[in-house]
Amino acid sequence: MSEQIFHVDAFTERPFAGNPAAVCLLDAERPDSWLQNIAREMNLAETAFLRQTGPHWSLRWFTPSTEVDLCGHATLASAHVLWESRRASGETPLLFETRSGRLTASRRGSRIELDFPAEPAIEGPVPPDIVEALGIRSPRFAGRNRLDYLIEVTGEAEVLALEPDFRRLKAAGVGSRGVIVTSASKTTGRDFISRFFAPGAGIDEDPVTGSAHCCLGPFWAARLQKTELTGYQASARGGTVAVRLVGDRVILGGHAVTVARGDLAEPLE
Repeated sequence: MSEQIFHVDAFTERPFAGNPAAVCLLDAERPDSWLQNIAREMNLAETAFLRQTGPHWSLRWFTPSTEVDLCGHATLASAHVLWESRRASGETPLLFETRSGRLTASRRGSRIELDFPAEPAIEGPVPPDIVEALGIRSPRFAGRNRLDYLIEVTGEAEVLALEPDFRRLKAAGVGSRGVIVTSASKTTGRDFISRFFAPGAGIDEDPVTGSAHCCLGPFWAARLQKTELTGYQASARGGTVAVRLVGDRVILGGHAVTVARGDLAEPLE
């Protein structure tokens, strides 16, 4: 039986916005090289691979060039696919076994909520080549967590105006997945905005990065003195992420829309 694959737009309530992900439902284990080839063929920011293992689901994420440790939007898309296709009941949380430990997804009204580990950034120097490749003159904050660099700038206008030199950014970003650039927001209905650049992982600019909000949540919660926030990722497609801090966990909320579904041809070896 051929594997089914879905194209889902995550962190949006309408198609052709948010962050697109492919979700592939596996009947059996496949070699890593096969998974990477499928992700390269899909050519989306991430392709998620799901395989049921008892009450849990094994979940792995691949960009077109590499496997990653954590991905929010493809996890949201995966939960959406399992519930929409009735492969799982929406009455109990989904349990995913991943390279970042066990993650859960649950329904809260029309929204899907993901329970992820907080990934706070520690203040420290960011390589000057990264700052210069982004075109940032005077960061208000610079630091990193285990995944990414984080840079705060003066305001929304600076975030929106960024035109990075991606070739230089890729060369400078050794040792991190990508770079988050953020600022507080004065726009009604949101607390902060961000953009995320990861040319080293094969993604110049990611449309909406759920896992980046595991860093942005603790960062802005401390500055704004609130534990429930709304972030907007200001890519060309754009998307909204609800963020709620619970201890050392970050609850990410959003919607998803299926754009296409089909089967992989057999045999693909």
